[in-house]
Amino acid sequence: MTGYKNMALKWYDPLLFKTLLPIVNSIVRLLLGTCRKVKVEGEEKALEAIASAGGKAVFAAWHQRLAYFVRHMRGKPLVVMVSQSRDGEYGASLVSLFGFSSVRGSSTRGGSEALKDLTELVIKGAWGGIVVDGPLGPPREPKIGAIVLAKKSRAPLMGVSWGADRCWVLNSWDRFLIPKPFARIVVKYTKPIFVPPYTNDKEMENYRSLLKEQLNEATAWCDEYFGVKRPWRKERKS
Repeated sequence: MTGYKNMALKWYDPLLFKTLLPIVNSIVRLLLGTCRKVKVEGEEKALEAIASAGGKAVFAAWHQRLAYFVRHMRGKPLVVMVSQSRDGEYGASLVSLFGFSSVRGSSTRGGSEALKDLTELVIKGAWGGIVVDGPLGPPREPKIGAIVLAKKSRAPLMGVSWGADRCWVLNSWDRFLIPKPFARIVVKYTKPIFVPPYTNDKEMENYRSLLKEQLNEATAWCDEYFGVKRPWRKERKS
């Protein structure tokens, strides 16, 4: 038993974790590169909204759909907010492989300062990216950060989701998805949401609910395109 405990401790050693992480993410990047996008829905309206705002934008995604989200957004001026947790180390490493910058913070640690930094970058013309139900859920319950960012930066907020005909489903809190090699992919943007600077707390909550509704609809559309229904949370043991 002691041997198993030592193995577990060694596996979670920070140095080992940081050494293996780039290797794992490089493999994931290669896998994603074999996938083929067959349809992108709603991107034209998103780009029109961005142009009307002077080039700035805020994008929201579910944690479950992070893997292909960063692949789809490559080449864009995206700065992603990721948590300071071990899960965030994975996210930061993944987004850096696709050439994106990141700010570190979440609803549980360092979030206020990170959101302030990201707001300043978006005001200057960056595209802010937030995994709205991270770092650890609950799954598909967006935190208020994306709404605050859209309000303070006066940038349009769009959700982005994707679906694939073939995926690996990880045994994580949100059943994280990784497309299998040569999978066909569809991507869908939600309608742009503009949050006025004078919005009060009650109205902010309404915008949060609207984002949740639209992002869930976009995700369902992507899955239904291939006639699949992906699990998005662990089943509770009876």
